[in-house]
Amino acid sequence: MRASIARTLAVLVPIALFTAGCGSEKAGTGDARSAPTGDRAREVAAAWDGSKAAGVWRAGYYPLSDVVQLPENAFRNEDDKMAYSAENYVLDAELPTGSPQKGKVEWESGSSLSLPLMDARKAYDSVARGGDDGPHLTVTSVKLGRTTLVTSRGPATVPAWLFTLDGYDTPLKRVALEPSVLPGSPIEPLENATDDLMELQQLVEVGRDGRSVTVLAGHGACDDGAGVEVLETAGSVVLSGSIVGASDGDCTAQLLFQKVTVKLKRKLGDRVLLDAFTGAPVTQRRLPTT
Repeated sequence: MRASIARTLAVLVPIALFTAGCGSEKAGTGDARSAPTGDRAREVAAAWDGSKAAGVWRAGYYPLSDVVQLPENAFRNEDDKMAYSAENYVLDAELPTGSPQKGKVEWESGSSLSLPLMDARKAYDSVARGGDDGPHLTVTSVKLGRTTLVTSRGPATVPAWLFTLDGYDTPLKRVALEPSVLPGSPIEPLENATDDLMELQQLVEVGRDGRSVTVLAGHGACDDGAGVEVLETAGSVVLSGSIVGASDGDCTAQLLFQKVTVKLKRKLGDRVLLDAFTGAPVTQRRLPTT
């Protein structure tokens, strides 16, 4: 086992999340391994299954797909794609004020949950974080509407701010609710990463059918990429990230991102999706882009 590369990557993670490596993300499905995982995955599953933390997870609202949804047929051209990646927008519309204080999550099961509603200004600022002189997207109108997304309790309909973009027939949607507060993990994270077990970077999405999970995993420049193993139990799905085919010798110290998709034996449902390294839920979060 080679721990040196993994330790270097772990140190670089906070920097890489903000710099995104300038083109370092490696596309593809990676090595989605489903072989039996090690003791750590079983320990994490045992700590969570039937725990108070798992109960909090199942009672809350946690998005498992992107809270920003693109217009249909995006993008028209490379300039628009660059503008979206750089989060460059021009607001040519009035942002609504006086919106309701609460919004409701409505699950297909019939259950619901009321949460504080994000106002239009905060929603706009969360997507329009750029500020350079490059290409931009122009927002021509803004209104409150609804959208659907995958959550920890299955597909749900939620409030969303609808931003009409110049040149597009359908709006860009930004979910207008913040996730519930994550429960504290009943198991401590590991201290040191190794090539065989590394922290996952983030959840990208759970398939609409609940049978596939895509995560962003890190690896180095002198290996075969990132791998993810899966351990499924009745109450949880534990993902173990690793580096595949790490080579000995000198290597540049950099963190590359790779999307890895794993297939589940049955639907994720309300089982908790966990990272074996941290012992905590793998969550969806928006990273700065390049």
